[in-house]
Amino acid sequence: MQAQGEMWQGLVTERCPHLFADVPVFITAAQMRQMREVIEAVERVVGRGEWGVGSGKWMQHSAKGVFYGYDFHLNSDGAHLIEINSNAGGGFLNTLLLDSQREAGWPGAAVAEANLEQVFLGMFRNEWRLARGDAPLQTVAIVDEQPEAQYLYPEFLLAQRMFERAGIAAYIADPAALQVCGDGLYLDGQKIDLVYNRLTDFSLQQHYALRQAYLEGSAVLTPDPAHYAQYADKRNLARLTDADGLRALGASEADIATLLAGVPQTIVVEADMEATLWAERKSLFFKPSSGYGSKGAYRGANLTRRVFGDIMQGGYVAQRMAAPGERSVCVNDGEPVLLKYDVRCYVYDGQVQLVAARLYQGQTTNFRTPGGGFAPVRVVE
Repeated sequence: MQAQGEMWQGLVTERCPHLFADVPVFITAAQMRQMREVIEAVERVVGRGEWGVGSGKWMQHSAKGVFYGYDFHLNSDGAHLIEINSNAGGGFLNTLLLDSQREAGWPGAAVAEANLEQVFLGMFRNEWRLARGDAPLQTVAIVDEQPEAQYLYPEFLLAQRMFERAGIAAYIADPAALQVCGDGLYLDGQKIDLVYNRLTDFSLQQHYALRQAYLEGSAVLTPDPAHYAQYADKRNLARLTDADGLRALGASEADIATLLAGVPQTIVVEADMEATLWAERKSLFFKPSSGYGSKGAYRGANLTRRVFGDIMQGGYVAQRMAAPGERSVCVNDGEPVLLKYDVRCYVYDGQVQLVAARLYQGQTTNFRTPGGGFAPVRVVE
C-alpha cells in the first residue's frame, strides 16, 4: 500500500506539479448561502416539465448523474454561476486534499468531510440501485479516451481504489476496449455493471459500444447524455436568465429572482446580433455551447475580427462578464502574486457534497500556475 502511495505521489509530482494550490480560499457565509440558493433554484427549474436542450432524443434512465459541478465566480456583487458541468473532475482529489488538512490539524476541516469517500461511494451505489434495484454492484469501468494520458489520470486511480476497498472490481479503460455482447457491456471478457463516464464526447457519437449500451440500458452509465443536455449544455444558461421563458415553465417568482441575480445574463449567439455583440464585446465572454475545459472560450475584450467572425457562424453563447475572486499567494518565497479563483460546488441529486476552489492566472483555469490549482474552501462569518 505504501509503495502504491509513493507511485501515485510521484505521478502527480511529475505530471501535475500545480494540481494543488499553496493556500486555502476563504469565502463568507453569505456567499455560500447564495450559491446554495442558486443551485436549489436551478434544480427546481430543471425538474419542471420539458427542460433539457435536445434531451428528448435521449433515454431518460433513472440515474441522477454523478459529480455535477456548479462553478461560481465570487466578487463584491455576490456569487455568479458561470457554468454547470455534468462530469466535473476533482472530487476525489479534493477529498485527498481535505484529508491532508485534517492530518495537519487544520481547525476548519469539518468532521463531516471525513466521510466523503463513503458519500461518493454511496452516490455510485444509488445510481446502480435506481437502475437495478437490489442486484449487487460487482464491476465498474472508469472510462475516458487514452486514460493514462489524461491530466487527471491520478484521480482515476483514486476512484479505482475507492471501489476496490468496497469490494467492487474497478477498471480504468479506453472506450474503444468496450464491447456490447448479447446480455451486456464487456471489457476483456468481463461484464461491466456500471460505467463512470469521464468522456468529453457528451453525446457518445464517437463511441458506438458505449452509446449502444446506454440506449439499450445494458449497462448503467453515469453521467449520461441526458444529464449533459439537461444541465451542462451552455444554451441552458440562456434559459436560466430568460425571465419570460422561466415563467412559461412555471418557475416561481422567487426562483426567477434568485436566478437573475445569481446567473450572469447569457444569450445564444445568432447571426443578426453581429453589430450589437461586437459593440458590447468587452463586457462579454463567449463560450461554445457544447464546449468543455475552456476550449474555444474567448474573453470579448481580446477578440480579433477573424475569431469574432467564426463565433458568429453559430454554436456559441455570450455571457455577461462576472469577475472572479482574487487571492494573494506568495510563490517561491517571493513577493505576493494576485491569483484569480473560482469556486466549484460538487452536487448530487441537488445536494452539495463538497466545495473547492481553483486558483489560476490567465483567462481561465489551467492547472499551470505556480502556487495555483485546487484549494480547500473555508467559510468564515
